[in-house]
Amino acid sequence: MPEAIWISLAFGLGLLIKTIGLPPLIGYLGAGFVLSAIAATPSIPLYPEPTAALAHIAHLGVLLMLFTVGLKLKLKSVISPEVIGGSLLHFAITCFVFTPGLYFLMDVSWYVAFMLAVALSFSSTVLAAKVLESKRELRAFHGRVAIGILIMQDLLALLVMSLAAGQTPSEWALIVFGLPLLRPLLFKLLDASGHDELLVLLGMLLALVIGGLGFQALGLSSELGALIFGAILANHPRSQELAKSLWSVKEIFLVGFFLQIGIGGLPDTNAIVFAVVAALLLPLKGILFFFLMLLFRLRARSSFLTSLALTNYSEFGLIVASIALPEWLVPLAITVAVSFLISAPLNRLAHPLYERLSHRLVRFESHRRHPDELPVSLGDTRVLVMGMGRTGTAAYDWLKNSEARLMALDSDLPKVERHRAKGRNVVYADAEDNTFWEALHMPSVEAVVLAMSDIEAKLIAARMLRKLGFTGYIVAHTMYEDEAKRICEAGADNAYLTMSETGVALASHIQDKLSPALSLVPEKAG
Repeated sequence: MPEAIWISLAFGLGLLIKTIGLPPLIGYLGAGFVLSAIAATPSIPLYPEPTAALAHIAHLGVLLMLFTVGLKLKLKSVISPEVIGGSLLHFAITCFVFTPGLYFLMDVSWYVAFMLAVALSFSSTVLAAKVLESKRELRAFHGRVAIGILIMQDLLALLVMSLAAGQTPSEWALIVFGLPLLRPLLFKLLDASGHDELLVLLGMLLALVIGGLGFQALGLSSELGALIFGAILANHPRSQELAKSLWSVKEIFLVGFFLQIGIGGLPDTNAIVFAVVAALLLPLKGILFFFLMLLFRLRARSSFLTSLALTNYSEFGLIVASIALPEWLVPLAITVAVSFLISAPLNRLAHPLYERLSHRLVRFESHRRHPDELPVSLGDTRVLVMGMGRTGTAAYDWLKNSEARLMALDSDLPKVERHRAKGRNVVYADAEDNTFWEALHMPSVEAVVLAMSDIEAKLIAARMLRKLGFTGYIVAHTMYEDEAKRICEAGADNAYLTMSETGVALASHIQDKLSPALSLVPEKAG
Protein backbone atom coordinates (compact mmCIF):
# COMPACT_ATOMS: atom_id res chain seq x y z
CA MET A 1 0.00 0.00 0.00
CA PRO A 2 1.82 3.16 -1.18
CA GLU A 3 0.14 5.40 1.41
CA ALA A 4 1.62 3.34 4.27
CA ILE A 5 5.11 3.73 2.77
CA TRP A 6 4.63 7.49 2.32
CA ILE A 7 3.52 7.99 5.91
CA SER A 8 6.27 5.78 7.37
CA LEU A 9 9.07 7.43 5.39
CA ALA A 10 7.74 10.95 6.00
CA PHE A 11 7.52 10.34 9.75
CA GLY A 12 10.89 8.58 10.00
CA LEU A 13 12.90 11.12 8.03
CA GLY A 14 10.97 14.05 9.50
CA LEU A 15 11.79 12.85 13.03
CA LEU A 16 15.43 12.26 12.09
CA ILE A 17 15.81 15.74 10.63
CA LYS A 18 14.09 17.32 13.64
CA THR A 19 16.55 15.65 16.05
CA ILE A 20 19.44 17.47 14.38
CA GLY A 21 17.72 20.82 14.71
CA LEU A 22 16.31 21.29 11.20
CA PRO A 23 12.65 21.72 10.21
CA PRO A 24 10.89 18.37 9.55
CA LEU A 25 9.79 19.59 6.13
CA ILE A 26 13.34 18.89 4.88
CA GLY A 27 12.80 15.28 5.94
CA TYR A 28 9.55 15.19 4.00
CA LEU A 29 11.41 16.38 0.89
CA GLY A 30 14.00 13.65 1.47
CA ALA A 31 11.24 11.07 1.83
CA GLY A 32 9.92 12.12 -1.55
CA PHE A 33 13.30 11.59 -3.19
CA VAL A 34 13.65 8.19 -1.49
CA LEU A 35 10.23 7.23 -2.86
CA SER A 36 11.31 8.40 -6.30
CA ALA A 37 14.45 6.23 -6.07
CA ILE A 38 12.35 3.22 -5.03
CA ALA A 39 10.03 3.77 -7.96
CA ALA A 40 13.01 3.90 -10.32
CA THR A 41 14.50 0.61 -9.04
CA PRO A 42 12.99 -2.43 -10.84
CA SER A 43 14.52 -4.90 -8.36
CA ILE A 44 12.38 -3.49 -5.56
CA PRO A 45 8.85 -4.93 -5.73
CA LEU A 46 7.19 -1.79 -4.33
CA TYR A 47 6.43 1.03 -6.71
CA PRO A 48 4.95 3.96 -4.78
CA GLU A 49 4.15 6.10 -7.79
CA PRO A 50 2.67 9.54 -7.22
CA THR A 51 -1.07 9.38 -7.49
CA ALA A 52 -3.88 11.80 -8.04
CA ALA A 53 -4.68 11.47 -4.33
CA LEU A 54 -1.21 12.73 -3.31
CA ALA A 55 -1.38 15.59 -5.82
CA HIS A 56 -4.81 16.53 -4.47
CA ILE A 57 -3.62 16.41 -0.85
CA ALA A 58 -0.61 18.56 -1.76
CA HIS A 59 -2.85 21.12 -3.45
CA LEU A 60 -5.18 21.24 -0.44
CA GLY A 61 -2.19 21.85 1.81
CA VAL A 62 -1.10 24.86 -0.25
CA LEU A 63 -4.66 26.25 -0.28
CA LEU A 64 -5.00 25.91 3.49
CA MET A 65 -1.60 27.51 4.03
CA LEU A 66 -2.53 30.49 1.86
CA PHE A 67 -5.92 30.75 3.59
CA THR A 68 -4.29 30.91 7.04
CA VAL A 69 -1.75 33.43 5.72
CA GLY A 70 -4.69 35.50 4.53
CA LEU A 71 -6.25 35.31 8.00
CA LYS A 72 -3.17 37.07 9.37
CA LEU A 73 -3.02 39.60 6.56
CA LYS A 74 -3.82 43.28 6.86
CA LEU A 75 -4.27 44.76 3.41
CA LYS A 76 -2.70 48.05 4.45
CA SER A 77 0.51 46.16 5.21
CA VAL A 78 0.58 44.95 1.58
CA ILE A 79 -0.32 48.32 0.09
CA SER A 80 2.92 49.98 1.17
CA PRO A 81 5.95 51.28 -0.76
CA GLU A 82 8.39 48.73 0.64
CA VAL A 83 6.12 45.81 -0.28
CA ILE A 84 5.00 46.89 -3.74
CA GLY A 85 8.24 48.62 -4.71
CA GLY A 86 10.50 45.99 -3.15
CA SER A 87 8.76 43.04 -4.80
CA LEU A 88 8.48 44.62 -8.26
CA LEU A 89 12.05 45.95 -8.28
CA HIS A 90 13.44 42.61 -7.11
CA PHE A 91 11.46 40.76 -9.78
CA ALA A 92 12.58 43.15 -12.53
CA ILE A 93 16.26 43.18 -11.52
CA THR A 94 16.39 39.39 -11.13
CA CYS A 95 14.85 38.77 -14.55
CA PHE A 96 17.04 41.43 -16.16
CA VAL A 97 20.25 39.88 -14.76
CA PHE A 98 19.40 36.16 -14.84
CA THR A 99 17.82 35.97 -18.30
CA PRO A 100 20.93 36.87 -20.37
CA GLY A 101 23.15 34.89 -17.96
CA LEU A 102 21.08 31.72 -18.39
CA TYR A 103 20.82 32.31 -22.15
CA PHE A 104 24.57 32.51 -22.73
CA LEU A 105 25.78 30.03 -20.10
CA MET A 106 23.23 27.25 -20.61
CA ASP A 107 22.64 27.49 -24.36
CA VAL A 108 18.86 27.72 -24.07
CA SER A 109 16.35 29.86 -25.92
CA TRP A 110 15.48 33.34 -24.72
CA TYR A 111 12.01 32.11 -23.71
CA VAL A 112 13.40 29.28 -21.58
CA ALA A 113 16.00 31.60 -20.04
CA PHE A 114 13.34 34.17 -19.16
CA MET A 115 10.93 31.61 -17.67
CA LEU A 116 13.75 30.09 -15.59
CA ALA A 117 14.67 33.58 -14.36
CA VAL A 118 11.03 34.16 -13.45
CA ALA A 119 10.86 30.85 -11.57
CA LEU A 120 14.07 31.66 -9.64
CA SER A 121 12.92 35.19 -8.77
CA PHE A 122 10.18 33.98 -6.41
CA SER A 123 10.64 33.09 -2.74
CA SER A 124 8.82 30.31 -0.93
CA THR A 125 5.55 31.39 0.67
CA VAL A 126 5.17 28.01 2.37
CA LEU A 127 8.66 27.95 3.91
CA ALA A 128 8.74 31.63 4.92
CA ALA A 129 5.25 31.49 6.40
CA LYS A 130 6.09 28.33 8.37
CA VAL A 131 9.38 29.78 9.66
CA LEU A 132 7.83 33.11 10.64
CA GLU A 133 4.83 31.37 12.17
CA SER A 134 7.02 29.02 14.22
CA LYS A 135 8.88 32.05 15.62
CA ARG A 136 5.60 33.97 16.14
CA GLU A 137 6.84 36.72 13.84
CA LEU A 138 4.16 36.70 11.15
CA ARG A 139 2.71 39.95 12.49
CA ALA A 140 5.95 41.57 13.54
CA PHE A 141 6.99 44.41 11.22
CA HIS A 142 9.59 42.41 9.28
CA GLY A 143 7.18 39.44 9.12
CA ARG A 144 4.42 41.58 7.64
CA VAL A 145 6.80 43.05 5.07
CA ALA A 146 8.07 39.57 4.10
CA ILE A 147 4.55 38.15 3.77
CA GLY A 148 3.44 41.21 1.80
CA ILE A 149 6.32 40.73 -0.68
CA LEU A 150 5.51 37.02 -0.95
CA ILE A 151 1.89 37.81 -1.72
CA MET A 152 2.97 40.24 -4.44
CA GLN A 153 5.27 37.54 -5.83
CA ASP A 154 2.44 35.01 -5.75
CA LEU A 155 0.26 37.42 -7.70
CA LEU A 156 3.06 37.86 -10.24
CA ALA A 157 3.42 34.07 -10.45
CA LEU A 158 -0.29 33.68 -11.03
CA LEU A 159 -0.12 36.29 -13.81
CA VAL A 160 2.84 34.52 -15.47
CA MET A 161 1.08 31.15 -15.20
CA SER A 162 -2.05 32.55 -16.83
CA LEU A 163 -0.05 34.07 -19.69
CA ALA A 164 2.05 30.91 -20.17
CA ALA A 165 -1.03 28.69 -20.20
CA GLY A 166 -2.81 30.99 -22.63
CA GLN A 167 -5.91 31.01 -20.43
CA THR A 168 -8.12 33.99 -19.85
CA PRO A 169 -10.53 34.46 -16.96
CA SER A 170 -14.22 33.88 -17.46
CA GLU A 171 -16.45 36.90 -18.07
CA TRP A 172 -17.93 36.11 -14.65
CA ALA A 173 -14.56 36.73 -12.98
CA LEU A 174 -15.54 40.37 -12.43
CA ILE A 175 -17.80 39.27 -9.58
CA VAL A 176 -14.61 38.80 -7.53
CA PHE A 177 -14.54 42.58 -7.03
CA GLY A 178 -17.82 42.26 -5.14
CA LEU A 179 -16.46 39.79 -2.58
CA PRO A 180 -15.91 42.44 0.12
CA LEU A 181 -19.69 42.85 0.19
CA LEU A 182 -19.89 39.31 1.59
CA ARG A 183 -17.85 40.22 4.67
CA PRO A 184 -20.86 40.80 6.99
CA LEU A 185 -22.31 37.41 6.01
CA LEU A 186 -18.97 35.64 6.47
CA PHE A 187 -18.53 37.31 9.85
CA LYS A 188 -21.95 36.02 10.95
CA LEU A 189 -21.08 32.51 9.76
CA LEU A 190 -17.85 32.65 11.75
CA ASP A 191 -19.70 33.80 14.86
CA ALA A 192 -22.30 31.05 14.45
CA SER A 193 -19.76 28.25 13.96
CA GLY A 194 -18.82 27.92 17.62
CA HIS A 195 -15.46 26.57 18.72
CA ASP A 196 -15.46 22.95 17.58
CA GLU A 197 -15.65 20.98 14.33
CA LEU A 198 -18.00 23.46 12.62
CA LEU A 199 -15.26 26.08 12.84
CA VAL A 200 -12.81 23.74 11.07
CA LEU A 201 -15.41 22.89 8.43
CA LEU A 202 -16.12 26.57 7.81
CA GLY A 203 -12.43 27.21 7.21
CA MET A 204 -12.16 24.28 4.81
CA LEU A 205 -15.36 25.36 3.02
CA LEU A 206 -14.02 28.86 2.41
CA ALA A 207 -10.46 27.83 1.56
CA LEU A 208 -11.05 24.72 -0.54
CA VAL A 209 -14.57 24.94 -1.93
CA ILE A 210 -15.63 28.58 -2.33
CA GLY A 211 -12.14 30.05 -2.59
CA GLY A 212 -10.44 27.12 -4.35
CA LEU A 213 -13.01 25.53 -6.66
CA GLY A 214 -14.99 28.77 -6.95
CA PHE A 215 -12.09 30.77 -8.32
CA GLN A 216 -11.01 27.87 -10.52
CA ALA A 217 -14.48 27.77 -12.07
CA LEU A 218 -14.09 31.47 -12.91
CA GLY A 219 -10.81 30.83 -14.70
CA LEU A 220 -8.81 32.28 -11.82
CA SER A 221 -6.22 30.73 -9.53
CA SER A 222 -7.55 28.61 -6.69
CA GLU A 223 -4.52 29.74 -4.62
CA LEU A 224 -5.57 33.36 -5.06
CA GLY A 225 -9.12 32.47 -4.01
CA ALA A 226 -7.98 30.82 -0.78
CA LEU A 227 -5.78 33.80 0.03
CA ILE A 228 -8.52 36.36 -0.64
CA PHE A 229 -11.13 34.59 1.50
CA GLY A 230 -8.64 34.41 4.35
CA ALA A 231 -7.90 38.13 3.99
CA ILE A 232 -11.63 38.97 4.06
CA LEU A 233 -11.88 37.40 7.52
CA ALA A 234 -8.60 38.86 8.80
CA ASN A 235 -10.26 41.69 10.75
CA HIS A 236 -12.67 39.41 12.61
CA PRO A 237 -11.83 38.98 16.32
CA ARG A 238 -11.92 35.19 15.93
CA SER A 239 -9.72 35.00 12.82
CA GLN A 240 -6.75 33.72 14.82
CA GLU A 241 -8.91 31.09 16.50
CA LEU A 242 -9.93 29.90 13.04
CA ALA A 243 -6.27 29.79 11.97
CA LYS A 244 -5.36 27.71 15.03
CA SER A 245 -8.26 25.32 14.46
CA LEU A 246 -6.94 24.59 10.95
CA TRP A 247 -3.34 24.14 12.11
CA SER A 248 -3.20 20.34 12.31
CA VAL A 249 -5.19 19.77 9.10
CA LYS A 250 -2.99 22.22 7.23
CA GLU A 251 0.23 20.65 8.52
CA ILE A 252 -0.82 17.12 7.49
CA PHE A 253 -1.78 18.22 4.00
CA LEU A 254 1.49 20.15 3.61
CA VAL A 255 3.39 16.92 4.22
CA GLY A 256 1.82 15.73 0.96
CA PHE A 257 3.01 18.90 -0.76
CA PHE A 258 6.66 18.36 0.21
CA LEU A 259 6.42 14.64 -0.60
CA GLN A 260 5.14 15.50 -4.04
CA ILE A 261 8.09 17.81 -4.73
CA GLY A 262 10.57 15.05 -3.94
CA ILE A 263 8.66 12.23 -5.59
CA GLY A 264 8.55 14.06 -8.92
CA GLY A 265 11.69 12.34 -10.16
CA LEU A 266 15.36 11.64 -9.53
CA PRO A 267 17.83 14.26 -10.72
CA ASP A 268 20.56 13.64 -13.27
CA THR A 269 24.01 15.27 -13.27
CA ASN A 270 22.82 18.34 -15.15
CA ALA A 271 19.99 18.87 -12.67
CA ILE A 272 22.39 18.65 -9.72
CA VAL A 273 24.84 21.08 -11.36
CA PHE A 274 21.97 23.51 -12.02
CA ALA A 275 20.83 23.27 -8.38
CA VAL A 276 24.37 23.82 -7.04
CA VAL A 277 24.91 26.88 -9.23
CA ALA A 278 21.51 28.27 -8.23
CA ALA A 279 22.38 27.66 -4.56
CA LEU A 280 25.64 29.58 -4.99
CA LEU A 281 23.64 32.49 -6.40
CA LEU A 282 21.15 32.39 -3.52
CA PRO A 283 23.06 34.91 -1.34
CA LEU A 284 22.74 37.46 -4.14
CA LYS A 285 18.98 37.16 -3.85
CA GLY A 286 19.08 37.96 -0.15
CA ILE A 287 21.59 40.80 -0.60
CA LEU A 288 19.38 42.41 -3.24
CA PHE A 289 16.35 42.23 -0.93
CA PHE A 290 18.43 43.70 1.94
CA PHE A 291 19.48 46.79 0.00
CA LEU A 292 16.02 47.26 -1.52
CA MET A 293 14.52 47.30 1.99
CA LEU A 294 17.12 49.85 3.07
CA LEU A 295 16.14 51.92 0.03
CA PHE A 296 12.62 52.11 1.48
CA ARG A 297 14.00 53.38 4.84
CA LEU A 298 13.76 50.14 6.82
CA ARG A 299 16.41 49.71 9.46
CA ALA A 300 19.23 47.24 9.01
CA ARG A 301 17.65 44.71 11.38
CA SER A 302 14.24 44.70 9.69
CA SER A 303 15.92 44.59 6.27
CA PHE A 304 18.13 41.69 7.36
CA LEU A 305 15.31 39.61 8.87
CA THR A 306 13.01 40.29 5.91
CA SER A 307 15.67 39.40 3.33
CA LEU A 308 16.70 36.25 5.22
CA ALA A 309 13.09 35.00 5.22
CA LEU A 310 13.01 35.55 1.45
CA THR A 311 16.40 33.96 0.69
CA ASN A 312 15.10 30.76 -0.87
CA TYR A 313 13.48 29.55 -4.06
CA SER A 314 9.76 29.02 -4.38
CA GLU A 315 7.33 26.19 -4.81
CA PHE A 316 5.50 28.60 -7.12
CA GLY A 317 8.53 28.34 -9.38
CA LEU A 318 7.71 24.64 -9.68
CA ILE A 319 4.11 25.44 -10.51
CA VAL A 320 5.25 27.90 -13.19
CA ALA A 321 7.63 25.25 -14.55
CA SER A 322 4.90 22.59 -14.62
CA ILE A 323 2.96 24.81 -17.02
CA ALA A 324 5.66 26.60 -19.03
CA LEU A 325 8.78 24.39 -18.68
CA PRO A 326 7.79 20.82 -17.72
CA GLU A 327 11.20 19.48 -18.79
CA TRP A 328 12.84 21.70 -16.12
CA LEU A 329 10.61 20.55 -13.26
CA VAL A 330 13.10 18.11 -11.67
CA PRO A 331 16.11 20.51 -11.75
CA LEU A 332 13.96 23.23 -10.22
CA ALA A 333 12.64 20.81 -7.60
CA ILE A 334 16.23 19.99 -6.57
CA THR A 335 17.00 23.71 -6.53
CA VAL A 336 14.04 24.46 -4.27
CA ALA A 337 14.98 21.59 -1.94
CA VAL A 338 18.60 22.76 -1.65
CA SER A 339 17.45 26.32 -0.97
CA PHE A 340 15.22 25.00 1.83
CA LEU A 341 18.22 23.17 3.31
CA ILE A 342 20.13 26.44 3.35
CA SER A 343 17.33 28.82 4.31
CA ALA A 344 15.64 26.88 7.11
CA PRO A 345 18.61 26.66 9.53
CA LEU A 346 19.69 30.22 8.71
CA ASN A 347 16.25 31.54 9.64
CA ARG A 348 16.34 29.63 12.91
CA LEU A 349 19.55 31.54 13.73
CA ALA A 350 18.32 34.85 12.29
CA HIS A 351 18.46 36.88 15.51
CA PRO A 352 21.86 35.63 16.74
CA LEU A 353 23.24 36.17 13.22
CA TYR A 354 22.06 39.77 13.23
CA GLU A 355 23.58 40.34 16.68
CA ARG A 356 26.95 39.30 15.26
CA LEU A 357 26.64 41.29 12.04
CA SER A 358 24.75 44.36 13.27
CA HIS A 359 27.83 46.58 13.65
CA ARG A 360 28.61 46.03 9.96
CA LEU A 361 25.05 46.32 8.66
CA VAL A 362 23.84 49.45 10.46
CA ARG A 363 26.32 51.61 8.53
CA PHE A 364 24.09 51.13 5.45
CA GLU A 365 20.98 52.50 7.17
CA SER A 366 19.31 55.66 5.95
CA HIS A 367 19.09 58.57 8.38
CA ARG A 368 15.40 58.80 7.54
CA ARG A 369 13.42 56.15 9.39
CA HIS A 370 10.31 54.24 8.38
CA PRO A 371 7.29 55.49 10.40
CA ASP A 372 6.78 51.99 11.87
CA GLU A 373 10.34 51.95 13.18
CA LEU A 374 10.71 55.17 15.12
CA PRO A 375 12.73 55.03 18.37
CA VAL A 376 10.87 54.67 21.67
CA SER A 377 11.11 56.98 24.67
CA LEU A 378 9.48 55.77 27.88
CA GLY A 379 9.42 59.19 29.54
CA ASP A 380 8.23 58.99 33.16
CA THR A 381 6.98 55.38 32.87
CA ARG A 382 7.52 53.40 36.08
CA VAL A 383 6.25 49.97 35.00
CA LEU A 384 6.86 48.54 31.52
CA VAL A 385 4.90 45.57 30.15
CA MET A 386 6.56 43.88 27.17
CA GLY A 387 4.16 41.79 25.10
CA MET A 388 0.42 42.49 25.04
CA GLY A 389 -1.12 39.09 24.51
CA ARG A 390 -3.58 37.68 27.02
CA THR A 391 -1.06 37.51 29.86
CA GLY A 392 0.43 40.94 29.21
CA THR A 393 -3.01 42.53 28.85
CA ALA A 394 -4.18 40.99 32.13
CA ALA A 395 -1.04 42.27 33.89
CA TYR A 396 -1.49 45.72 32.37
CA ASP A 397 -5.18 45.99 33.37
CA TRP A 398 -4.45 44.82 36.92
CA LEU A 399 -1.61 47.30 37.32
CA LYS A 400 -3.73 50.08 35.84
CA ASN A 401 -5.88 49.98 38.98
CA SER A 402 -2.82 51.11 40.93
CA GLU A 403 -1.24 54.53 40.51
CA ALA A 404 1.79 53.22 38.63
CA ARG A 405 2.59 55.02 35.39
CA LEU A 406 2.27 52.29 32.79
CA MET A 407 3.47 51.71 29.26
CA ALA A 408 3.37 48.54 27.15
CA LEU A 409 5.31 47.47 24.07
CA ASP A 410 4.36 44.97 21.36
CA SER A 411 5.79 44.03 17.96
CA ASP A 412 2.36 43.45 16.38
CA LEU A 413 1.26 46.82 14.97
CA PRO A 414 -2.44 45.91 14.46
CA LYS A 415 -2.55 44.65 18.05
CA VAL A 416 -0.98 47.92 19.22
CA GLU A 417 -3.69 49.85 17.40
CA ARG A 418 -6.44 47.74 19.00
CA HIS A 419 -5.05 48.36 22.48
CA ARG A 420 -4.74 52.09 21.81
CA ALA A 421 -8.37 52.18 20.71
CA LYS A 422 -9.28 50.76 24.12
CA GLY A 423 -7.33 53.46 25.94
CA ARG A 424 -4.19 51.50 26.81
CA ASN A 425 -0.78 53.18 26.55
CA VAL A 426 0.82 50.76 24.08
CA VAL A 427 3.52 51.54 21.51
CA TYR A 428 5.08 49.52 18.72
CA ALA A 429 8.53 48.02 19.41
CA ASP A 430 10.32 44.71 18.93
CA ALA A 431 12.16 43.36 21.96
CA GLU A 432 14.45 41.30 19.72
CA ASP A 433 15.73 44.39 17.94
CA ASN A 434 19.22 45.45 19.06
CA THR A 435 18.71 48.88 17.52
CA PHE A 436 15.58 49.35 19.64
CA TRP A 437 17.59 48.78 22.81
CA GLU A 438 20.33 51.13 21.67
CA ALA A 439 17.79 53.93 21.12
CA LEU A 440 15.66 53.18 24.19
CA HIS A 441 15.38 55.92 26.85
CA MET A 442 13.92 54.68 30.15
CA PRO A 443 14.98 57.00 32.99
CA SER A 444 12.13 56.28 35.42
CA VAL A 445 11.34 52.60 34.89
CA GLU A 446 11.37 50.59 38.12
CA ALA A 447 9.88 47.26 37.00
CA VAL A 448 9.47 45.30 33.76
CA VAL A 449 6.99 42.50 33.01
CA LEU A 450 8.19 40.14 30.26
CA ALA A 451 4.97 38.74 28.80
CA MET A 452 6.09 37.94 25.24
CA SER A 453 5.11 34.53 23.91
CA ASP A 454 8.56 33.69 22.50
CA ILE A 455 11.24 32.43 24.90
CA GLU A 456 14.04 33.98 22.81
CA ALA A 457 12.42 37.40 23.06
CA LYS A 458 12.30 37.10 26.86
CA LEU A 459 15.94 36.01 27.06
CA ILE A 460 17.10 38.85 24.81
CA ALA A 461 15.00 41.40 26.73
CA ALA A 462 16.32 40.27 30.12
CA ARG A 463 19.92 40.31 28.91
CA MET A 464 19.62 43.71 27.22
CA LEU A 465 17.91 45.33 30.21
CA ARG A 466 20.76 44.27 32.50
CA LYS A 467 23.35 45.20 29.85
CA LEU A 468 21.89 48.71 29.76
CA GLY A 469 22.38 48.98 33.51
CA PHE A 470 18.77 48.50 34.56
CA THR A 471 18.72 47.52 38.26
CA GLY A 472 14.96 47.35 38.77
CA TYR A 473 12.68 44.33 39.09
CA ILE A 474 12.20 42.02 36.08
CA VAL A 475 9.49 39.36 36.17
CA ALA A 476 8.44 36.91 33.47
CA HIS A 477 6.10 33.98 32.87
CA THR A 478 6.69 30.74 31.01
CA MET A 479 5.18 27.29 30.57
CA TYR A 480 8.25 25.23 31.42
CA GLU A 481 10.66 25.00 34.34
CA ASP A 482 13.79 24.80 32.17
CA GLU A 483 12.75 28.01 30.39
CA ALA A 484 12.13 29.71 33.74
CA LYS A 485 15.68 28.87 34.79
CA ARG A 486 17.11 30.26 31.54
CA ILE A 487 15.13 33.50 31.90
CA CYS A 488 16.45 34.02 35.44
CA GLU A 489 20.00 33.26 34.30
CA ALA A 490 19.54 35.91 31.58
CA GLY A 491 18.81 38.54 34.24
CA ALA A 492 15.19 38.29 35.40
CA ASP A 493 14.49 38.34 39.15
CA ASN A 494 11.66 35.81 38.87
CA ALA A 495 10.04 33.67 36.17
CA TYR A 496 6.73 32.12 37.16
CA LEU A 497 5.15 29.04 35.64
CA THR A 498 1.94 30.08 33.91
CA MET A 499 -0.14 27.05 34.83
CA SER A 500 1.01 27.08 38.46
CA GLU A 501 0.15 30.74 38.84
CA THR A 502 -3.25 30.10 37.25
CA GLY A 503 -3.95 27.48 39.90
CA VAL A 504 -2.91 29.86 42.69
CA ALA A 505 -5.12 32.59 41.24
CA LEU A 506 -8.11 30.24 41.08
CA ALA A 507 -7.58 29.18 44.68
CA SER A 508 -7.31 32.81 45.81
CA HIS A 509 -10.78 33.52 44.41
CA ILE A 510 -12.39 31.08 46.83
CA GLN A 511 -10.39 32.05 49.91
CA ASP A 512 -12.84 34.75 50.99
CA LYS A 513 -15.82 32.51 50.20
CA LEU A 514 -14.94 29.79 52.70
CA SER A 515 -16.63 29.74 56.08
CA PRO A 516 -14.46 30.76 59.06
CA ALA A 517 -14.45 27.16 60.27
CA LEU A 518 -12.49 26.07 57.18
CA SER A 519 -8.89 26.82 56.42
CA LEU A 520 -6.85 26.72 53.22
CA VAL A 521 -3.77 25.70 55.18
CA PRO A 522 -3.64 21.90 55.83
CA GLU A 523 -3.47 20.90 59.48
CA LYS A 524 -0.35 19.14 60.70
CA ALA A 525 -0.75 15.44 61.42
CA GLY A 526 -0.61 14.32 65.06
